[in-house]
Amino acid sequence: MKKFDVVIIGAGVVGGLIARELSRYKLNICILEAEEDVAMGATRANSGIVHAGFDAEEGPLKAMLNVLGSEMMERVTAELGVKYRRNGSLVVGFSEEDRAHLTRLVARGIANGVKGVRLIERDELRETEPNISDEALCALYAPTGAIVCPYELCISAIGNAMDNGAILSCGFKVVKIDKVNDGFVLYSESGEAVSARFVVNAAGVFSDEIAQMVGDASFSVRARKGDYILLDRECGGMANCTVFRVPNEMGKGILVSPTVDGNLLLGPTSVNIDFKTDKSTSASDLSKIMAAASENLKISVPFGKSISSFCGLRAVGSTGDFIIKTAVPQFINVAGIESPGLSASPAIAQYVVGVLEKEGLSLEENEGFDPIREPKHAFREASIEEKNEYIRKNPSYGRIICRCEGISEGEILDAVRSNPPAKDIDGVKRRTRAGMGRCQGGFCAPYVMELIAREREIPFEDVTKSGGESVMVFGKTKEKSL
Repeated sequence: MKKFDVVIIGAGVVGGLIARELSRYKLNICILEAEEDVAMGATRANSGIVHAGFDAEEGPLKAMLNVLGSEMMERVTAELGVKYRRNGSLVVGFSEEDRAHLTRLVARGIANGVKGVRLIERDELRETEPNISDEALCALYAPTGAIVCPYELCISAIGNAMDNGAILSCGFKVVKIDKVNDGFVLYSESGEAVSARFVVNAAGVFSDEIAQMVGDASFSVRARKGDYILLDRECGGMANCTVFRVPNEMGKGILVSPTVDGNLLLGPTSVNIDFKTDKSTSASDLSKIMAAASENLKISVPFGKSISSFCGLRAVGSTGDFIIKTAVPQFINVAGIESPGLSASPAIAQYVVGVLEKEGLSLEENEGFDPIREPKHAFREASIEEKNEYIRKNPSYGRIICRCEGISEGEILDAVRSNPPAKDIDGVKRRTRAGMGRCQGGFCAPYVMELIAREREIPFEDVTKSGGESVMVFGKTKEKSL
């Protein structure tokens, strides 16, 4: 049985950044993930918004860690080679009632320490966001609001942790935890077991079920489903800022936002569900998104240029705040990390390490820790001269596999070879954007499959779309005749 100082359950962005923060110290760290890849839960289908921090009321962890995390994000993304853009955010008001609500939000933001947050009126709003609806009266403007790619951040954080010695075990669904004298033993469905002196429960919508395995029933988590629509990159310039409507008890409402990769993102809806693995989209919810987006902007939104629709599940805790606590010694729950969890994630990581230290974890600095991870998007953003130099050193960069996004064979091979390695088509897609263009992999998927099969030394037909039973091919239609 493998023994670790700390085991983290859940390879989402929060678990990943906790692992990276712990890898600064001389510790044996393991991340357990039930799925076949990292960033497969809420992190996979996320708005990618780095919230400024005006939403949560002053005092709770949500408010404190949101502002701290937002302030840390630019440095963290620079170290990890992750795209980050401080585009600012607007919460738009369409009535005097909305204005009153926004005035309260501005005061809350100032109390939380959000820099530059203020109420702007119609003329300045239109200067800031030229395509905003003519019906808009005013808006809360937060210049520190930003955007990031959530799964890129997660992949890079876990990759950096692994490069610094952490172990990742995918396909390890924790089904049982035993308390032993020096910590815990965690078991998978297949009977595999690992031991840990300390456990961090960052299992998202399943974190309450994990806590119950050690006798902690102090909280519950339910799934809140949100559908999204992603438009082609030619639509990305339709909004400068991230545009919100006035929030309600179900969340921040349907937004319109550019992405760091140049697309336009619309959504999410907000529906509480009982089935924690239901990631289906619905026609009615997608219609709600289209209606709300059309109200926010005065120009016609070209929904015909939609390249994808998808669903994400948010982990909504029963306490109304982030749940970061120990109910059992040496077992730390990091649960109910709904929005603004992505924004807060760097600060959550530091906070959790502090909790672990208070629980008795010895933190001796790892002198060899390297916080830097080379960006995986460097080639496609390079100049012609720089690209030619890449190709001179490695000719595989000169062979374009995904024409929609301009992704080369070299980038795909890097994704399959580097930590955490891509094992399937969607894994390559999340790491490189191969297959994220207009054709959604219709042309490049077979070539991506060939590269994965070759690198992993597996049969072509064993390459899946996203692990498990998501088979792409069943066999050859024709055999060569002699």
